[in-house]
Amino acid sequence: QVQLVESGGGLVQAGGSLRLTCAASGRLFSLIVMGWFRQAPGKEREFVTGVGWSGNINYADSVKGRFTVSRDNTKNTVYLQMNSLKPEDTAVYYCAARRSVTISTEEGQYNYWGQGTQVTVSS
Repeated sequence: QVQLVESGGGLVQAGGSLRLTCAASGRLFSLIVMGWFRQAPGKEREFVTGVGWSGNINYADSVKGRFTVSRDNTKNTVYLQMNSLKPEDTAVYYCAARRSVTISTEEGQYNYWGQGTQVTVSS
């Protein structure tokens, strides 16, 4: 089993920043890709970004240039630095893990999920 625990969400004004953290524990040898997804009220969950074991990264167009993902393999932790936040970034943010070397934008391709953390951006 693998457990993922997100932290760092909160309320911020538009233009502000937040840093999300995802701590992974359990049988980590098979984990390769770590991803972040988000789900806004009344909308489907969507891909935000993903990072592979070797550092390969993919971003959704909506967050390019504003969000930065990174991982510390020695700490089994993934970070999502979110800058220049907009009200439309308001959502529950989920950390996910996928046993693969390829970053997928499809939520069904991820094996493990965290409980989510709320990010609210006020205008």
